[in-house]
Amino acid sequence: MGLSVAIPARNEERYIAGCIESVEGLADEVVVLLDTESSDRTGELCRERGARIERASFVSFAHLRNQVLDLCRQPWVFFLDADERATPELCAEIAVVVVSEVDPANEEAVVGYWVPRHNTFFGRPVRHAGWYPDHQLRLLWRARARYPEEERVHEVVQLRGRTERLSGHLLHYNVDTLREFRAKQRRYARLEAEMLWEKGQRGRPRKLVTQPLREFWRRYVTLAGWKDGWLGLFLCGAIAYYTAQAQWRLLRMGGQARKP
Repeated sequence: MGLSVAIPARNEERYIAGCIESVEGLADEVVVLLDTESSDRTGELCRERGARIERASFVSFAHLRNQVLDLCRQPWVFFLDADERATPELCAEIAVVVVSEVDPANEEAVVGYWVPRHNTFFGRPVRHAGWYPDHQLRLLWRARARYPEEERVHEVVQLRGRTERLSGHLLHYNVDTLREFRAKQRRYARLEAEMLWEKGQRGRPRKLVTQPLREFWRRYVTLAGWKDGWLGLFLCGAIAYYTAQAQWRLLRMGGQARKP
């Protein structure tokens, strides 16, 4: 059996070297799907570390992941984002898993593994509000995996078979600056609005209030974001704000569609 590490990337020269180095010696190949609009040294840094570079234009995160699944050559695929690192403990677990083969006739075979993830914002780890353990379904038997492309953001792979959990962690260096945080959340708000529109949902003025309040309450109270102090308050408030931005975009899309 064998393993491909798959990394979608765009302008990630700050993170990509550490990402690839965290899985050094683990995989049979590292495949970086580089956005055609990437303009920094990401590709050069990948090639220096032995990664295979493929290029694609961004359509959606799900489409990007399906593309790289098709480009990988090994039966097991481990997805990493450029700003993530695999811990040595996680790599050791993965090395044991990928020696096994999935029986094509067994629909109950284990074909995916969830991985717990630590999230760091502005240099500080966040332990609540849904950001830990933040399990990610990242180790996949390629022949049984596909991402639903109607999900433009926060995509989760669909598998034909069962999943289990690993105990080794991913480390996610989420954002370091306010500028980076704002840019990322604006992009997510736009993609969220487009996805909801394509699913037939339409904006309602009341949702500009109810949806953000619901999201803030879920993260700050139900998921105990308050335990992370001022950072927890800021993040929960910011996510609520960008939830409102997505609803505002959706409302505007409806208004534009009604124009003669």
